[in-house]
Amino acid sequence: MGAISIELLLASLMVASTPILLAAIGELVVEKSGVLNLGVEGMMITGAICGFAVAVETGSPFLGFVGAALGGAALSVIFAVLTQYLLSNQVATGLALTLFGLGFSALIGQGYVGIKPPPIGPVNLGILSDIPFVGPVLFSHDVTVYVALALVAAVWAFLKFSRAGLILRAVGESHEAAHALGYKVVRIRFLAILFGGACAGLGGAYLSLVRVPQWTEGMTAGAGWIALALVVFGAWKPWRVLLGAYLFGGVTVLQLNLQAAGLKVPVELLSMSPYLITILVLVIMSADRRRAALNAPAALGRVFHAST
Repeated sequence: MGAISIELLLASLMVASTPILLAAIGELVVEKSGVLNLGVEGMMITGAICGFAVAVETGSPFLGFVGAALGGAALSVIFAVLTQYLLSNQVATGLALTLFGLGFSALIGQGYVGIKPPPIGPVNLGILSDIPFVGPVLFSHDVTVYVALALVAAVWAFLKFSRAGLILRAVGESHEAAHALGYKVVRIRFLAILFGGACAGLGGAYLSLVRVPQWTEGMTAGAGWIALALVVFGAWKPWRVLLGAYLFGGVTVLQLNLQAAGLKVPVELLSMSPYLITILVLVIMSADRRRAALNAPAALGRVFHAST
């Protein structure tokens, strides 16, 4: 069996974690507002094809990511209108959104199979990239990896220190009380859903433009569901979500490296290991229901009826 490079393993971990981290941090903001959007998978796959198509047609990866964010946000508008204005069930609407996104992306992606997108090179960080071991692991990635990390820090600061973040959390804890104080609950939740959709779209585009890079039908392969699980795993806290994303990314990269090293274990078992470990972690966490209930927003998934 061949040797596994720790340096390469850690560097690959950051890349593998980025798409689910982007989607999860967006969903965290959505759930903090008291909305449960199970359509993350659909928004990710829509962002993947929108970003890929725009990047290929314009030759600009940057415009591709912009297109992906807009595509994910556009799909989230459907969810927001149905759940916040028409008061449809959030769980059923989110599941329908995922099914719609998978079908829609397959339809518009037919003409892009086998095409290579414009390349995205690593950021030039000068002398930092030349530091032994640390340079290749931390300072040799594309800009999206660092944007995802910055987004985690920004969301943490927004929720913890800003007045707008306090209002968002108040809406998620008790929409009736927030409404009584004069806050526009539906508007706040609508904006949070848009943000979550844009982040999911960015995560999908990272898969199709950087990690793979190509368009393949259904290429998210459950990444949106993992992002949803990470929010619970991270107890609705940004830095814990980052830790969970790196844990899942590490398991994913490790199983690929074990396959490449020739480990005598069925490939199917290694491929399913990241999902099995995610399920195991969630089962262990759900055993302490009292603690989970304390961390979850109190109004999560509840429909808001504005009084006239």
